[in-house]
Amino acid sequence: MIIRKLNSENCIRCKGMLVTDGVTGERFCRTCGYVVDEQIDEIGPERNMVKDDGVDKTRVGIPTSLAIHDMGLSTVIGTVNKDATGKPLSSQAKHEMKRLRTWDSRSQMNAQADRNLRYAFVQLDKLKDKLTLSNAIVEKAAYIYRKALSKSLVRGRSIEGVLAASVYAACRDVETPRTLGDVSAAINIKRKDLSKNYRLLVNELDLKMPVVNSVTCISKIANKVGLNEKIKRQALEILRVANEQRLTAGKDPMGMAASALYIACVAQNADVSQKDVALAAGVTEVTIRNRYKDLKKSLKI
Repeated sequence: MIIRKLNSENCIRCKGMLVTDGVTGERFCRTCGYVVDEQIDEIGPERNMVKDDGVDKTRVGIPTSLAIHDMGLSTVIGTVNKDATGKPLSSQAKHEMKRLRTWDSRSQMNAQADRNLRYAFVQLDKLKDKLTLSNAIVEKAAYIYRKALSKSLVRGRSIEGVLAASVYAACRDVETPRTLGDVSAAINIKRKDLSKNYRLLVNELDLKMPVVNSVTCISKIANKVGLNEKIKRQALEILRVANEQRLTAGKDPMGMAASALYIACVAQNADVSQKDVALAAGVTEVTIRNRYKDLKKSLKI
């Protein structure tokens, strides 16, 4: 039995100290044993998360999320074999509760769509760690996948393929620089299959994808190569001027960002080769050379 001091109030009979049992919730006098309250209310926080308004709520469970197969709304029978007063259950009651837990678990996974979502969102959680995605991207990817499942777009295709396309579409929607190669390598599918599934989602779900800005790719490439802030700022200025002159229209954003960084490295006399920048950007050296020539000629660098 866990006993802790509740407050400085005294017993009404003997003026002894009042304590509370952390298991049963009884509030009683430590001297004479007089029970003041049989069950006290839990006054702790309601969730392990502090909201923006500063209110901490810890007792209501996890918040609802589209990235959970049941959106966090289902209930689960607890595994503690004790009744409401904290007393252990009899052997017959334990057997009954075990059967109830088994049927409760089976009933939640009865539909094929539920099994599909559970497996898909386990893979989504792995992708979140591998690609370092934010919660907003994960929620958006789960929303797109649920729409694809409701329109039977997953039927006849692999769950990983449609899920990877949903993740890539979510990254494009929030303008997070993740390429087809990054997503396909993280989930271990072919880049060709990923692009095909992505085109399917865009056409069937009528998704409006924004154009990728090459400026957002600068930091990703520069961090992989290990370039300083001065080179990044010069590359951003080169891309800004190129965007004003519409030199980036129809060009690969990663290729343009890599070429701008390489031009900045040459201007700052940095010991960085085209191969290093190409590997960090996931493009070929030929692409960097071609974009380098175009930018140098158009901008007269």
